[in-house]
Amino acid sequence: MGAKTAAAKAGRKKRDTKQLWAFGFCLPNIVFFIIWFVIPAAIGLMYSFTNYNGFKKMDFVGLSNYQKLFRDRDFYMALLRTMLYTVVSVPLIYIVSLLFGLLLSAEKIHGMPILRVLVYWPVLLSAIMVGLVWRWLFGETFGFINYVLQAMGGSGVHWATNSTAAFFTTIIASVWSGCGTNMLIFIGALKQISVEQIEAARLDGANRWQIFLHVKLPELRPVSFMVILLSMINSFKVFAMVQSLTNGGPGTATTYMIQYIYTTGFTKNKVGYASAASMVLFLILMILSIIQTRATSKQD
Repeated sequence: MGAKTAAAKAGRKKRDTKQLWAFGFCLPNIVFFIIWFVIPAAIGLMYSFTNYNGFKKMDFVGLSNYQKLFRDRDFYMALLRTMLYTVVSVPLIYIVSLLFGLLLSAEKIHGMPILRVLVYWPVLLSAIMVGLVWRWLFGETFGFINYVLQAMGGSGVHWATNSTAAFFTTIIASVWSGCGTNMLIFIGALKQISVEQIEAARLDGANRWQIFLHVKLPELRPVSFMVILLSMINSFKVFAMVQSLTNGGPGTATTYMIQYIYTTGFTKNKVGYASAASMVLFLILMILSIIQTRATSKQD
């Protein structure tokens, strides 16, 4: 019994040591998370109950900001535009990322690493740089795309002054810059699928489409959930790329939620009101995440 007790104590001590090492490696991330997320979130929540404008002393106004917010037409329009942007961009990012993942997961094609780098490299650019690149491409008087259209005998598109055209420029830019990381995630997941499953499906007479639909796609369900969820959260948080590409215009056609919050807080000096809008956006994202998580759990 003494030997067993000593062995058990040694085992617990070993586990405790491993846990301490794990906690030590995680500690820097925990500290940064608290400094850059928890504390600012708490400050933002506090500001949302005040009339703080960034300069004068704060006065507590209770739920007044939230009451005004839910009567604010501009807030609802920004939220509606953001939801439309999400509904269009997220499926496109998912489909394009999955297609690239399927095409570039094979090792037999010559030059495959180079092709992967070419698809991935937009991720390395800052969001502002992405916006500037596509602003140059979609420029009305100096843009490359209008130059090509006019060279082919067509007429240039009013990318910056047409609300629909401006909306789709933000969609194209977001897909171009967002599919690289997701492509790598899909490539990694595709390589984890058992070769025996695919071979068994082929022996049963399944073609490539059937193998994808009944073998690969079900195996990619957890990864697909993660990609869709992260893409949805990122689409609700889009700011720098749109700010440098369209500056929220024409008018407010591409003014999404973060642009609305930024303009309200830093241009109109309504920091407390903008903080209330931020808290509402946080709740929306949290609810969407919970719904998707539960839906995926039920499917599994």
